[in-house]
Amino acid sequence: YNEYKSYLRKMLRTLPNTTKAILNQWARWMSNPAVSIPAINNEPLSDLMPGSAFLSEVMKEVESLKSSTADIPIVIGGKEYRTDDVKVQLVPHDHQHQLARFSYAGADLINQGIESCLESREKWELTPFDHRAAVFLKAADLLGGKYRAKILASTILGQSKTLQQADIDAVAETIDFYRFTVQYAQDLYRMQPSHHSPGVWNRIEWRGLEGFIAAIAPFNFTAIGGQLWGTPALMGNSVIFKPCDTAMHSAYVLFQLLQEAGLPDGVVNFVPADGPTFGNTVISNRNLAGVSFTGSSPTFRTLWKNVGSNIENYRTYPRLVGETGGKNYHLVHPTADLVSVVNGTILSAFEFSGQKCSACSRMYVPAAVWDKIQDDLIIGTKNLKVGPAEDVKTFTSAVIDANSFNKIKGYIDFAKSDSSCEILAGGSYDDSKGYFVTPTIVLTTDKNCKLLHEEIFGPVLTVYVFDDNNWDETVELVNNTSPYGLTGSIYCRDRSVLEDTHNKLRHTAGNIYFNDKSTGSVVGQQPFGGSRASGTNDKAVSLNLVSKWTSPQAIKETLVPLTKHTYPYMEQ
Repeated sequence: YNEYKSYLRKMLRTLPNTTKAILNQWARWMSNPAVSIPAINNEPLSDLMPGSAFLSEVMKEVESLKSSTADIPIVIGGKEYRTDDVKVQLVPHDHQHQLARFSYAGADLINQGIESCLESREKWELTPFDHRAAVFLKAADLLGGKYRAKILASTILGQSKTLQQADIDAVAETIDFYRFTVQYAQDLYRMQPSHHSPGVWNRIEWRGLEGFIAAIAPFNFTAIGGQLWGTPALMGNSVIFKPCDTAMHSAYVLFQLLQEAGLPDGVVNFVPADGPTFGNTVISNRNLAGVSFTGSSPTFRTLWKNVGSNIENYRTYPRLVGETGGKNYHLVHPTADLVSVVNGTILSAFEFSGQKCSACSRMYVPAAVWDKIQDDLIIGTKNLKVGPAEDVKTFTSAVIDANSFNKIKGYIDFAKSDSSCEILAGGSYDDSKGYFVTPTIVLTTDKNCKLLHEEIFGPVLTVYVFDDNNWDETVELVNNTSPYGLTGSIYCRDRSVLEDTHNKLRHTAGNIYFNDKSTGSVVGQQPFGGSRASGTNDKAVSLNLVSKWTSPQAIKETLVPLTKHTYPYMEQ
């Protein structure tokens, strides 16, 4: 920065006739990389200990939300809309209670949302970075203060996350998403050419994409919903956002928070809609510039195919960013710390009822080790309390909805009927009051059992016990059993074995853990994302992701006149 400033001052003294134009361009460009943001650190977790003032505040918010049904509008260009296609969001652990009522936008309103994006895009893109960043930094501060208990209560009831899981997600991770994304954006803007020929000034302008971004969110993380539209918006893009039906309430709380933080109307349009209607409408629009997606692998493949079939119609090639499914493993070596294996596996497999993309759902254990850990693993799992998410004693609560409940039930019923499977813990389910599935451990003798390679997305852990002498064969099995490549854990204290195994499994996971569970990535520490059938691995909250939502323009400005058009040797 100082080198550029000194160089320009020198050149400006010799070029008075161009001073004003150069200063204007210089000010515009330097408004991006020159600002310094406040120091960024991970947000501490809330004080949820019994008797704490904050826990009391959260419980009051929970009771307040229980007392009524929220009315959530479609919001386009700052204006509220409602349709006759009314839907409800239920509390998963008490599905008789309607947490929110909302309506689906049809194709006409979706197109109106797209037009709102296009109308707001240019002004927002040209807004200096420090002003865009200020919106998200203020949002993080609001979430850490005024909105902290509200978003926590919303996630507890709407997605049946326990206090701890809701706090990690809706509070700490969302705050980290916004603050660290600003940091990475600043780092990107400061990436400028370091070499300039005499009389030439080079720079990169990190433009937003030309068109609109379609953001499609999942139910399982409030923070992800906020990131999917937040990152493109920070980088100067306008977004049409489809929140998930089963996370509608928390998504709307975040949207309101960003409005209060100063996000201009139309930069993000909040448009609940039927999935196929939304997808078909945005993909058929020639101004689609990108898709920001987290959800199932089949849905993302459908979006990708449809974009491909429309590729000749677009004004620019759309960017596709997707984080999808996972079939994540714990691989245990004889040298592993067995206490860590047991505790890490219980946490990874059964927190939030196994509904994390990164949850451990398959475990490979040598026979000698299994003999030592099976009792502790089974007893620990059986002792987990399943109940209402707001109960401070609950370890895990209900799964998200009836469709999920029935899918998981089908896999458990398969395990009960298949001769290669034995249910060691759990195996029960009850949807009379909420969509409850007990944490379940299945032991299989079939290395090709479908429970080892199909994504279940529920509290079902399948264990395969292998011969103590078959480590290399089992490593190969882990590599080839599942189509996914999201997370995995290797529990091993032999460094040479750990290195060799990592090399063989390097493409099985975008996030791999050594002697730790397969869940729990922290913003700014382990950027999250996977490949293979798990997504595009663009890494949420990273320099890579912020660059994905920009279209860089290289600028060369010649500061001295060009006086000749001949080459020097021609003058001899």
